[in-house]
Amino acid sequence: MNHKMNAGMCIASIAMIGLLAGGCVDRAALMAKEPPRPKSAPGVPAPVAEPLNEEWRANARNEIDKALNSSDPILRANGVEAAQEALGAQASEQILAALRDASPLVRFASTMATGRLRLRAAYPRLLEMVNDPDPNVCVGVRFALHRLGDTRFSHDLEKYARDPDRGVRANTALALGLTGEKSAMNVLRPLSLDREPMVRIQAAEAMWQLGDQDGLNAVVAGSVSAAPDSQIVSILGLARPRDQRVSEHVRGALVSDYPEVSIVAARALGWLESDEGFTVAMNGAKSADARLRALAALALGAIGRSDAQGTLNRLMQDPDPSVRLSAATGMLQLKPPKM
Repeated sequence: MNHKMNAGMCIASIAMIGLLAGGCVDRAALMAKEPPRPKSAPGVPAPVAEPLNEEWRANARNEIDKALNSSDPILRANGVEAAQEALGAQASEQILAALRDASPLVRFASTMATGRLRLRAAYPRLLEMVNDPDPNVCVGVRFALHRLGDTRFSHDLEKYARDPDRGVRANTALALGLTGEKSAMNVLRPLSLDREPMVRIQAAEAMWQLGDQDGLNAVVAGSVSAAPDSQIVSILGLARPRDQRVSEHVRGALVSDYPEVSIVAARALGWLESDEGFTVAMNGAKSADARLRALAALALGAIGRSDAQGTLNRLMQDPDPSVRLSAATGMLQLKPPKM
């Protein structure tokens, strides 16, 4: 798989690359490893107030640093996303360094992180990257510059929305939704009719992020699609604006026939300030499949209960580096217990 294809897979957030970049999932083999799916979501135990373990949190920061310095560009890109989500502006130095990475996937991830965090120190480097050889990176640069108040290149996103590469079009939709600009709807509406499902889903999510009802309707439809990967992207897209009105749609996915969909629904509910998926995520952390363990770690982080830290600490010692990184991200997202 080449770097351009990898960059295009950022539509579901870099944290999902480990699931989507591995190619087609062997559903039969995956489901054979898992117990039958329940008809109703399992009960959730009452939270146990556990003080946050500072040694484990320090280990989590070290794990993110290891990912950022990995020889694997996908892991480095995931490391950038983890740094943005778990450390925020505290990771500005690492994110700025990633703007000079040899891999376009990593450069794209770092431009998006720069824009989301509005890292002013990146401005000179972003100007140097305006004509980056990778069109995905060019999209990320324009998004970041727009967020920093330099809109001179923002109209170029209309051109990238017509790019022949579906990944570039999808990433353009992602960027437009994150700008928060209602005027982006003029570009997103045509993208919502794109011939490629991945572009349509990302455009719908971006429209919903901007408060559009048609976008919401399309994302809800995607959440019950026959394709599990579309369900995953759509469920996360439903919850990303943190609008409580979508809780019922997300809650129903906790009992999906596909374990990865259920775990992603647990994560989405965490974004909606609900721990209803806590048991689903804890069970997923015990899976024989590394993808499910990684998704479960992200779900536990989104839920934020401090009594998940023992499980996350165990996952930080997993043999799979993507699981360790997801667990580190989750560990740093846990909230201090209410005493």
